[in-house]
Amino acid sequence: MNLIFEHGIWSFANAEIWVGIGLILFFGILVAAGVPKIAAKALDAKAAKIQADLDEATRLRAEAEALLVQIRKEKAEAEAQAAEMMAQAEADARRLEVETKAKLEETLARRQKMAETRIAQAEAQATTEVKAAAADLAAKTAEQILTARIASGAKDPLLDSAIAQIGDRLN
Repeated sequence: MNLIFEHGIWSFANAEIWVGIGLILFFGILVAAGVPKIAAKALDAKAAKIQADLDEATRLRAEAEALLVQIRKEKAEAEAQAAEMMAQAEADARRLEVETKAKLEETLARRQKMAETRIAQAEAQATTEVKAAAADLAAKTAEQILTARIASGAKDPLLDSAIAQIGDRLN
């Protein structure tokens, strides 16, 4: 059965009534002292602090995301710049290679021409020296023949015509 309708439950001799009255008085004193307002203010302050922390965290996250976007953009720009520099370096290397080959070929051609000129000069000098040696030898031989001929007193027509032709051939 229901306790509220029992006999003697509402009597002041019953201890449960006094506990209920004390509880109601306690809550009344708390309300009169403003404890619910203080608790509400404390909870509101705590909620405001939590909201401020959440707002700060949101702001920091937004800044971090913006910074991440900026860093990614700078990274992309740096990679593009590095790729451009590599391409430029490769182009410069190819250009230098072509220039170096051209200079090397030019130098080799110039040295070959100088060598050919020296060889031609050496050949001309050798030819001149051989002609001079041949002329000296011919002159000595002619001198010996003439000396022998003068000493013997005989004339040889073949020898006379050969001696006459030596001067024409040496020049």
